[in-house]
Amino acid sequence: MIITYLFTQPLFFFAWILAIILALSVHEFAHALASRLQGDRTAEAQGRLTLNPLAHIDPLGALMLMTLGFGWGKPVPFNPYNLGNKRFGPALVAIAGPFSNLVMAFVAALLIKILLAAGVVALNGFGMVFLILFIFLNLALMLFNLIPLPPLDGSKVLFAFLPASMADFQVNLEKYGPFILLGIIVLDSFAGTGIISGIVYGGIGTVGNWLSPDFGQWIAAILG
Repeated sequence: MIITYLFTQPLFFFAWILAIILALSVHEFAHALASRLQGDRTAEAQGRLTLNPLAHIDPLGALMLMTLGFGWGKPVPFNPYNLGNKRFGPALVAIAGPFSNLVMAFVAALLIKILLAAGVVALNGFGMVFLILFIFLNLALMLFNLIPLPPLDGSKVLFAFLPASMADFQVNLEKYGPFILLGIIVLDSFAGTGIISGIVYGGIGTVGNWLSPDFGQWIAAILG
């Protein structure tokens, strides 16, 4: 559990908390912004078109991130009937969150390369630990939220491409998807099935190495 680092590696713990707050806030803000750009003011009216973490942090989702390494923020409300594109609009709102995580990971990786090339920081300094964890966390958020099960973002993308003939499947998945997701998470946690963790952590390695061939070295340096 990440929270155990509070007592063993407090630098690592506080860097992780800061990364959680920033990554979740930008992720949820991206949803709200995508909705607003398509003509819907629902999120804006409820104070979600902001980078203020207090508007976006979901206690359970944050706890999951602190313990299991993946989680979520408070869902951003939107009215699909107000969106310009009725079919793909919800998918665009959904994908905006994971896309923002990819952008943040890319920017952080670029910044690490610049700082290391300039020789101004060490891999074990707080700033560098934060940036490396920030990449890891953003990739975890992106990959977890792209799983096509409600209420995750990936389900909205899936629904946008389903034919009308699969309307019943969509209704049933919307109804039972959260329970399926919770069941898989429980199995991962207590039975070690590795279903979601395999997808998320396997994907982190793949995308992280795409961002930089040194990604594995960076992770090893801070996990020591």
